[in-house]
Amino acid sequence: MSEKNDEKQKELDRREQENKEIKETGEVTLDQNRRNHKIELLTIIGEVEGHDAAPSQSKTTKYEHVLPKLAMIEDDEEIEGLLILLNTVGGDVEAGLALAELISGMRKPTVSLVSLVLGGGHSIGVPMAVSADYSFVVPSATMVIHPVRSSGMFIGVAQTYRNMEKIQDRITSFIASHSRASQRRLEELMLDTSQLVKDVGTLLEGEEAVREGLIDEVGGIREALGKLHQMIEEKRGLKGLFL
Repeated sequence: MSEKNDEKQKELDRREQENKEIKETGEVTLDQNRRNHKIELLTIIGEVEGHDAAPSQSKTTKYEHVLPKLAMIEDDEEIEGLLILLNTVGGDVEAGLALAELISGMRKPTVSLVSLVLGGGHSIGVPMAVSADYSFVVPSATMVIHPVRSSGMFIGVAQTYRNMEKIQDRITSFIASHSRASQRRLEELMLDTSQLVKDVGTLLEGEEAVREGLIDEVGGIREALGKLHQMIEEKRGLKGLFL
């Protein structure tokens, strides 16, 4: 009887810890599947907050919290894969690119599921969406591709413009190197004047994002998890060949 109570208490403690992690960081470990794969779930929600704090009423993902978490996931031998859920309005370009670069360099299988990516900030949600080994987008999702924006006082207009061009090149170069879209096509989408009433750029819905080569496939959570399980099994098989 005592053993059963101890097991029940351990399960309650585990669930309480999971709920705490979800509440504080939007992260949880998925390890109750029949294949015994240990998958880490990471959510990137709202605005990606960088070096400057966002307004207190904004929903944000703080990159200084996510960076060490990604390092821990990569270092943990028990974690076999990473599922990233994106529902972001963009945000700080340096923070977003740092996260995207870190995700793209991971050796564990990674899958991203884009439920919604809107254009705010520098549309930095797009590099993060394509940084995974494989990406899905739900049919109703939207992705906005637009030029880099900046606000505040410009001391030197020409110099500021050149700097913004360099930032934009970094973004388009990263997206092009991690997707099937070319850098030239991305620049065309960024400078389109026919879609957005008060801005330049292009809004792509789920299937359009796949046709443009940004995202690999239209699908939801079932397809994303299925693909990740498949990639984990394939990696297990390759590891077995070298043992």
